[in-house]
Amino acid sequence: FFFTSGKMSMRPLLFAALVGLSAGTALGPLPAASSGRLMRARPASEGAPMRLKGGCGFLSVYRSAMEPHLLRERIVFLSRVMRHRGPDGSGVFLTAPDADGRRSALGHERLAIVGVENDREMHAAAVGDPDGLPKERLHTLSGNQPLFSHDRSKALAINGEIYNHKALEELLTDKTAFRTKSDCESVIHLYDEIGDETASKLDGDFAFAIATNDGEFYAARDPIGVDSMYMGWGSDGSIWFASEMKCLIEDCKTIKPFPPGHYWSSKDMKLHQYYNPKWFDVAHATKPLDEALVRDTLVTAIEKRLMTDVPYGVLLSGGLDSSLVASCVVKMCKAKGVAPPVTFSIGLVGSPDLFNAQKVAKMLGTEHHEFHFTVQEGIDAVQDVIYHLETYDVTTIRAGTPLFLLARKIKAMGVKMVLSGEGADEELGGYLYFHKAPNGKELHEECVRKIKDLYFYDCLRANKATMAWGLEVRVPFLDKDFLDVVMELDPEIKMIHKGAEKQHIEKWLLRKAFDCDGPDGEKYLPHEVLYRQKEQFSDGVGYGWIDGLKEYTASTVSDQMFKFAKDRFPHNTPGSKEAYYSRMIFERFFPLPSCLETIPGGPSVACSTAKAIEWDESWKAAYAAGSMLDQSGRAVAGVHDSAKAAF
Repeated sequence: FFFTSGKMSMRPLLFAALVGLSAGTALGPLPAASSGRLMRARPASEGAPMRLKGGCGFLSVYRSAMEPHLLRERIVFLSRVMRHRGPDGSGVFLTAPDADGRRSALGHERLAIVGVENDREMHAAAVGDPDGLPKERLHTLSGNQPLFSHDRSKALAINGEIYNHKALEELLTDKTAFRTKSDCESVIHLYDEIGDETASKLDGDFAFAIATNDGEFYAARDPIGVDSMYMGWGSDGSIWFASEMKCLIEDCKTIKPFPPGHYWSSKDMKLHQYYNPKWFDVAHATKPLDEALVRDTLVTAIEKRLMTDVPYGVLLSGGLDSSLVASCVVKMCKAKGVAPPVTFSIGLVGSPDLFNAQKVAKMLGTEHHEFHFTVQEGIDAVQDVIYHLETYDVTTIRAGTPLFLLARKIKAMGVKMVLSGEGADEELGGYLYFHKAPNGKELHEECVRKIKDLYFYDCLRANKATMAWGLEVRVPFLDKDFLDVVMELDPEIKMIHKGAEKQHIEKWLLRKAFDCDGPDGEKYLPHEVLYRQKEQFSDGVGYGWIDGLKEYTASTVSDQMFKFAKDRFPHNTPGSKEAYYSRMIFERFFPLPSCLETIPGGPSVACSTAKAIEWDESWKAAYAAGSMLDQSGRAVAGVHDSAKAAF
């Protein structure tokens, strides 16, 4: 039952309170930490001043017609719907009214990675505290956002990490000391000086909005869409922006994903693309392979993302991408004389990922935590997963379910940040269907399509499945500099020639770049891991997961129901009972027609785009005949070691 009050349904809020009560509860007890290293706070600068970090959730509205007290109450109420993203503090800001009496507002839910000396004014107020808190130990979770310009006329609500914040601070003309130690404070001061060019100067993952007392409003999202963001249009002419769609469905008539690499400005009420790298055009992908450059740029990208003061870890599937990230972090820790990171994996008992993750963790010497789930536990969690991920895409749900279950256990162990390997397959042609690419040009163009669509799929999954439990994920493979290095390469280097001496396996260039000793004189990875075949996460956790989910949905959705799928779901009509099942759940939570359009849909084999279906005659024939194409990597016959008939 869902309660209503006037026109205001409490569906999202009620479910937010109930969600997760059953999901993953049978995963078993937490493994005991063997060495206590899990609670180590800082990998690098021990003793350095702590910073304000963390993934969060934000909500904002431009020119609302509500009365100020009602607007504030509304922002507080709706922010509560995404409090899972930031359970440690809340903040609200309302601008002064404009000539029409309208106001803009910002709301923020903070995930406090660590906050010490949050605000100089707070510290000044605490000096007389009888406990005598020293300056470097002042800690508060009272809500550190919105962040303000020096004159407090502009306010910022942001979810993100700004890795070049120190360089930006040096470039600012106004040298007034920052109020906080937050890397994100640089954004509001940068906007104060350069306005709409702000987003193009940032190196990081972010989604934010800035509101000013003189009526300006500015919103932006990072180049690839690592951090989630939506925009919506209210019936009173207001425009809304939020980290999650569920915050907007009560107040907006239309909702769309905010496009990555864009900013929106109230100056002309338009979206503007600020990220448009040359390699979007294959004509600019001409460079030869420089193995050292590939290696050094990825290492630097990983090092940037260790900007944290709290217990952190690495998601380790035992595949190439996550194993390389873990290996690089271990070598950095060795160089600094600190303990290696904690690593985590999940799967069905006996799954490929668990076996390989254990092997890699043992070789690297990490404190490894392995979690198991059953097919039934995964099925029980699907409703929660769809609510949090805000999608009905089959592959995203398949892969998002084990990650959702794992994130809950990781957060329960006191970890607030993890590194992951998302993005490598899109930029390097790593999915198994890339074996079918007819030439380098088409391969590169498919990589570009995949990168541009990441915010619909893998980035959405990684961000929301972890933030459902207040866990932040960072993705070094999607670093802007690393993207430039690998996407400017001649795409012929990414072509796969099975059986040849070179390029005989997907992502060969990455494997070759790290097939050497690291700075500690030891190999990055053993040969059998470095050259392990690509395994999609939804497959690697155990083939029984996908098979079991398909069997369950086949028995839940009757033939009669599926017969009228096109009548019930005319937009993006489900092509399988599994897709039908996911769609039913999605529409219960997100009933607006525009919500359906936030997911592209279309045919896919092993995570391909619709365009890549043309690469294989059997795929084309199957699609033309109306057969359901499978998104599992096992659908790529003649390539996957466990390939089977999929259609």
